[in-house]
Amino acid sequence: MDKASLIILKPSEVEIDAIRAQGAGGQNVNKVSNAVHLRFDIRASSLPDAVKARLLAMKDHRISADGVVVIKAQSTRSLETNREDALTRLRALIAAAAAVPRPRRPTKATHGSKTKRVSGKVRRGRVKALRGRVDE
Repeated sequence: MDKASLIILKPSEVEIDAIRAQGAGGQNVNKVSNAVHLRFDIRASSLPDAVKARLLAMKDHRISADGVVVIKAQSTRSLETNREDALTRLRALIAAAAAVPRPRRPTKATHGSKTKRVSGKVRRGRVKALRGRVDE
């Protein structure tokens, strides 16, 4: 079981507002609020500090400068389905931040790869040297 599945979102930390959806929908689109705006304040949440730091460091357009995740869901005509879609996307974002990246171990270039690189450079240099003016 990984750490991401252990993180539980408290319903009090997630603010969900019903708004009118954009786009086509006929006469119904102006009357019914089916789209969902989900807001989640990272800094005020009960997430572990490491996950908060990774979330705030993410380069995602859904995370504002003041640390609030804003997700808009309007793919279906059902308010409840859009609400579930928004929560699923928030959970996926938090799960991506909860996964600890493996540290990179630097490796050295092999002797063969160094030799191949240098010989290629030498060969290219000879080709360019032959492009010079011909003296008689």
